[in-house]
Amino acid sequence: MNFQNIPPVENSKYFLDLAFSKAREKGKSKNLKGNWLQIIRIKESLKLDIIKDTIVPRLEKILHTFPGTADLPQFYIKLIRLTLDYSQLKKSFGAVNWAIKRIRSLQKEYVGNITRTKERDKIKDLSKQFYGRVSSTLKQIDPNLKYLEESRKIMKNYPDIKEMFTVCIYGFPNVGKTTLLNKLTKTKAKTAEYAFTTISINAGYIAKDNIKVQVLDVPGTLARKEKMNIIELQAELVMTDLANLIIYVFDLSGHGGYSIREQEQLLKELNQLGLKDKILIYVSKTDLPEGKPKEDFKHKYHSLEELKEKVIKSATRNN
Repeated sequence: MNFQNIPPVENSKYFLDLAFSKAREKGKSKNLKGNWLQIIRIKESLKLDIIKDTIVPRLEKILHTFPGTADLPQFYIKLIRLTLDYSQLKKSFGAVNWAIKRIRSLQKEYVGNITRTKERDKIKDLSKQFYGRVSSTLKQIDPNLKYLEESRKIMKNYPDIKEMFTVCIYGFPNVGKTTLLNKLTKTKAKTAEYAFTTISINAGYIAKDNIKVQVLDVPGTLARKEKMNIIELQAELVMTDLANLIIYVFDLSGHGGYSIREQEQLLKELNQLGLKDKILIYVSKTDLPEGKPKEDFKHKYHSLEELKEKVIKSATRNN
């Protein structure tokens, strides 16, 4: 699911300025036929039609371009609940739908009134009433439009995750997770010698014969549950809800800034989440003398080729 294609949500001023501008242009039309009463009725009715036809489709587009929760995998439902105020999101969609219905109803009501009116000033007055009520309607949902735009900006950073056998690469920042992703999947995700290079979830794929595996490099955690940011919470959700396997990356060199004891504690917390049977250990930076595991390193760890082999075998069994 790719959330980056959701277009920006404009505010009420944008919709009103655009609609009234088009209506004014239409009001300049000189090719209308009939007596003065017929012409003014047609002209004012057309302006009301233009306003409705400018605003309503754009509001409908908001509802159609945001993904419906009924169509989303459970992972994304949980992600929405984690990162957004779900009730406010639903309320905002409801407000937009209300505005669509109200503007349609107002247009039908006022065009009918104009058609039945025989006084020039009264027709003009009815048009002004319509403009005012449409303006009021859109201004009422301005907070909802604003919240939908804020939601869009957050959703834009959601990972594009497929429903398939999934491996999650996890560990502290700057321990070599993204480098491992690049080696496993031949991708070219960004790496650098500082923490938090990964600010979203990178994805790559391992393919062999008819087996394809999704490998996700999630942002490093700081292992403080009560202070996890949104990106870290997303990473945890990937592990608990999506990952068939987890590759836990140790950096024994000390260059990443985290002690072995801290990394052991984070691994222990994963085990406490009930993920122990899913975890494979990988030791990064073994090209450095200080990065090689010592005799007291108690975990069974795997080379790059061993990881690939285990991942493919697990995916084959799961297929």
